[in-house]
Amino acid sequence: MSLELFREIREAQAAGQPRVLATVSSALGSTPRKPGASMLLRPDGSFTGTIGGGCGEAEVWQEAMETMADGKPRTVVVDLTEPVDGDDKICGGVMRVFVERISG
Repeated sequence: MSLELFREIREAQAAGQPRVLATVSSALGSTPRKPGASMLLRPDGSFTGTIGGGCGEAEVWQEAMETMADGKPRTVVVDLTEPVDGDDKICGGVMRVFVERISG
């Protein structure tokens, strides 16, 4: 996790504002990011950091917003082995991403 994410978490906690942290916990095969990669989401849906971009990150973003609302941690399995349209897809692995709300 980057120093930027740590700083924002600290500032959000001091202000009593929630954040959701999504962290790649495991990766098998070819994935855009490896374990430890993180993104931090704000209540308005904006975020900093990345777990890889594209459809996989969008899927995790949706689940992270659910965690923001209900406070329940979850693990999101991002399966990048399914064929998708387009020639620019280079991944073919599976990532597990742990999503947790960090309350102030």
